[in-house]
Amino acid sequence: MDDPVEIYVLNQRVRLRQPPDGFRTSLDSVMLAAACPARAGDRVLDMGCGVGGAGFCLLSRVPGIKMVGVDIQADHIDLARQNILLNKAENTADFWASDIRDFQTDIKFNHVICNPPYLESGTHTPSPDIKRAIAHGHLTDMDVADWIDAGFHHVTSGGSLTMIHRADHIDKIIRALGKRFGALEIIPLWPYAGQAAKRVIIRAMKNRRTPATLHAGIILHDIGGGYTDITNSILRDMSPIP
Repeated sequence: MDDPVEIYVLNQRVRLRQPPDGFRTSLDSVMLAAACPARAGDRVLDMGCGVGGAGFCLLSRVPGIKMVGVDIQADHIDLARQNILLNKAENTADFWASDIRDFQTDIKFNHVICNPPYLESGTHTPSPDIKRAIAHGHLTDMDVADWIDAGFHHVTSGGSLTMIHRADHIDKIIRALGKRFGALEIIPLWPYAGQAAKRVIIRAMKNRRTPATLHAGIILHDIGGGYTDITNSILRDMSPIP
């Protein structure tokens, strides 16, 4: 692997080493962390954690939690473990290289977060870059139902599953959640006012029967192309997404 590059997120509160090509810590990772309803003392599982971007953002926003990250790419896990030291999280974070379908632990988590690959195997031409292809979901036989199944297995009853995904996959996500999850919340992320959402945050609670809520959502950019005030408050000031 080529030398990693370093980036900062959350207004330089979080420092991350990541590969120069392929996986990228993005706005999605910060939004995912902001949407997780974790509190001090909770345990959180980050499935498909990459180099730990979402997990470290959550650790920074909610001191006192314990976070475990799992990713199928061992080189990403190597970087995530380096990022533990960069973010002084030796006592609060741990990372494991595993397919999420095979990951086993005796721990039940209060919350599970995930940012699954957006392109399912067989639906697009794979990238010639193997690592990029895996990150995008081209070279696995997994679909969104596998991620939800794994989340259901690892989260405690009454705990939350939070996912960020493509808006045009909402129907697949809702079908996969089935009756195992309730208190469903759908939070659209609008690129600009008046435009269709490309991303959506889904929150649901295991073994709950509370009706679903469709939130007003978040407009990411203003008319000039910059971030809106609410987006800046999440990206810079660590504001949660309620």
